Amino acid sequence: MTHPLLTAIEQRSSVNHFDPQYRLDDASVEALVAWAGRAPSAFNLQNWRFVAVRSEAGKQRLRELAWNQAKVSEAAVTFIVCGVLPRADSLGERLSPSVTAGFMRADLVTAWQSSATQMYADVPHSRRDEAIRSATFAASTLMLAGQALGLAASPMSGFDISGVSHAFALREDEIPAMLVTMGKAQANNWPQKPRRPVHEILELA
Repeated sequence: MTHPLLTAIEQRSSVNHFDPQYRLDDASVEALVAWAGRAPSAFNLQNWRFVAVRSEAGKQRLRELAWNQAKVSEAAVTFIVCGVLPRADSLGERLSPSVTAGFMRADLVTAWQSSATQMYADVPHSRRDEAIRSATFAASTLMLAGQALGLAASPMSGFDISGVSHAFALREDEIPAMLVTMGKAQANNWPQKPRRPVHEILELA
């Protein structure tokens, strides 16, 4: 019997046509982001933030910045998934619950802070790469959570990054890595497109 998670991966597709009448309430959006927040991140930085665009005005503003793609306004919500530039001094707060739970020694927090400082300090491209990685993990988890709840989604890279940053008042340390439209799919969407065979993408070393 195939595991439900593997079935979800097999059946997932990027949806372009959503039911424009379908809505998601605050609790549903919060639940989706709670699941997305369980994604992995380096040092458990959890360096991501989500802007859930649901209002008609917000959707229209975002659609104009996303090459006028209709799915931005037709989906129930479009998430602006932001990667946040990592900061080693945030680790005390992020790791404290693990120490309190008893499975992480308190002295490891200082060690991890030191490692993160060495990795990111004065290395702008490393900080940006980490922000994009974290946002990508979170977006992928968000889409799978939505699928588990009967929703469809589509990741989008076609948008004006600086325009979105300005229009939605993102902080200087926040990078809008991608948009994720989510809602109820209409019947006229394509299934998952065929994938390349494993032998073309795998090297056993």
